[in-house]
Amino acid sequence: MARTNSDDLLMEDDLAAAFLGGEEELVAPVETEETAVVEEEIQEPSEPVEDEWENTDDFPGQLAVDVYETADKLVVKARTAGISKSDLDVSISDNILTISGVLSGGEDEQTTRWHIQECYWGEFSRTIALPVQVREDEDSVKAELKDGVLTITFEKEKTEAPKKINIQ
Repeated sequence: MARTNSDDLLMEDDLAAAFLGGEEELVAPVETEETAVVEEEIQEPSEPVEDEWENTDDFPGQLAVDVYETADKLVVKARTAGISKSDLDVSISDNILTISGVLSGGEDEQTTRWHIQECYWGEFSRTIALPVQVREDEDSVKAELKDGVLTITFEKEKTEAPKKINIQ
């Protein structure tokens, strides 16, 4: 197995063999004074560190969105699987869109211990400054919830082409 001048470093071929299932075995690095000092400085915490994500009551979940435009429309799409129309609130003011709601269904009173908890349950909110001016009247905005996707379509404001001003 190829080695560099330093026994602590593996050559690129050795790393590739290790990750790609090569037949060569890796040799453990030789402990030097430098590595011994570093290992002594690493200490395990005496008390368990509180999980920063356990208390999510103060921070509502974020909603992932896609925003794109066509020639005459601006479209916002958000995955909202498992959320009913009655649990969603969509509003717009001064070209700022807010989507909020509650995703319920993850609670079970009989749960005694979680093994994996990856799904977010509870309140969520997302505020987006829209990238182009849109019409905010009810006739110009359409919102549809279909197959777990919320699609909000806005008509873009008609903007006039810049006018040339003659300097006298």
